[in-house]
Amino acid sequence: MEKKNKKRYLWIAFIVTIIVILILIIAGAVYYILLQDKQMKDFQFQQELVKEELADEYNNLSIQYEGFKLTINNDSLIAKLESEQMKVQRLQEELRTIKSTNTKRINELMKEIKTLRTILQGYIIQIDSLNRINEQLTAENQTVTAKYNRASQTVSQLSEEKAKLTETVQMASKLDASNISVVALNKKDKQESKIDKMDKLQVKFTINKNITAVRGEKTIFIRIQKPDDDVLVKSRGNVFMYENKEINYSEKRTIEYTGEEYPMSIYWQIGEYLMPGTYRVDIFADGHRIGQKSFRLGS
Repeated sequence: MEKKNKKRYLWIAFIVTIIVILILIIAGAVYYILLQDKQMKDFQFQQELVKEELADEYNNLSIQYEGFKLTINNDSLIAKLESEQMKVQRLQEELRTIKSTNTKRINELMKEIKTLRTILQGYIIQIDSLNRINEQLTAENQTVTAKYNRASQTVSQLSEEKAKLTETVQMASKLDASNISVVALNKKDKQESKIDKMDKLQVKFTINKNITAVRGEKTIFIRIQKPDDDVLVKSRGNVFMYENKEINYSEKRTIEYTGEEYPMSIYWQIGEYLMPGTYRVDIFADGHRIGQKSFRLGS
């Protein structure tokens, strides 16, 4: 009997030991997971700080370009400065949209800003040289000095106008639609002038080239307004945001925009009575109206 009890106690001790080991393993695993999670959060936080600092550096660099443009009167050099400033602004926009975990691209942008600073330094040397020549060849040295002083003051003022600069970048990257036309078609896809025989409306336009625009997937909305100002819609639930409110759209189409010119057509399938009169089509993308066109149906 004693032997049996001893054996049972040994089994209990063995099971308890296994349980303790399992608890220790689980505790260790939990600790490791929590440690990894903390390290990941710390890494993400550090990357966010790096991204913010880099954004400030790009902003200051853009402000410097803007300021130095005011110190010179040389169209060729101004064009070069503007080209470099546009490049800085494009990289600013890219930095704003990339994730902080994209370490590789952030490091590339850090290297890129060093190159841009070197280029700016070269332009500063050219600007100084031009200023010295102007001082030697003209009697306008006082004017040049005054311009330089105003430019220095402008640089300080521009550093406080980050919001305005951001708005300028956004406006520069706004898409624009041109060559807008609306053609009424019958069921044979032939142009039709009689309202009762119209089957669809073809809205043709071109998204213009814009190298500063953010590339990628874009949703293009069209909004067709009748003569009584009502909007042609398939469903009242078809809405999008424009000027901080939801408005109805008639049709939409998603494209992959590369910054190059993009011709396209969007069709409205007629399923309702259309009255004769003057209609209007508005085209939207990225929360902006990028084009509009009035057209007439019927006599």
